[in-house]
Amino acid sequence: MSNIRITKQFSFETGHALYGYDGKCKNVHGHSYKLSVTVIGQPITDSNHVKFGMVIDFGDLKKIVKEEIVDVFDHATVFNKNTPHVELAKELQDRDHSVLLVDYQPTSEMMVIDFSKKIKNRLPNHITLHSLKLQETDTSFAEWYATDNN
Repeated sequence: MSNIRITKQFSFETGHALYGYDGKCKNVHGHSYKLSVTVIGQPITDSNHVKFGMVIDFGDLKKIVKEEIVDVFDHATVFNKNTPHVELAKELQDRDHSVLLVDYQPTSEMMVIDFSKKIKNRLPNHITLHSLKLQETDTSFAEWYATDNN
């Protein structure tokens, strides 16, 4: 049987600030992120299986990515918890804002690494995460490929 790649696309709005950065992105700002998640596997060959012919049900993949990424990051502001931004984060949280404190600089590059770990942990054993593409603007994106990270 052939391996087939399946891709599902998601979008979410997230704010962030890059502490110590030498440009405008040191300021709190946001992006309309687009995330493409591609998995690879073989279609189910058991004709009695409810998911016959599918690598993975798009709905099952959607559930994983929504729970791990979209529902967590959408309309939240992300800060590196190891910077003075924690003071701003506390103020925002005290005002009932959604804030995420992460162990990394919240660049697209680092976010896509974080996302890859979270998604891989939830995939069924017969499905492999092939790649992620996190687009922060129409012309700027970061990509993660399993083949680059063995």
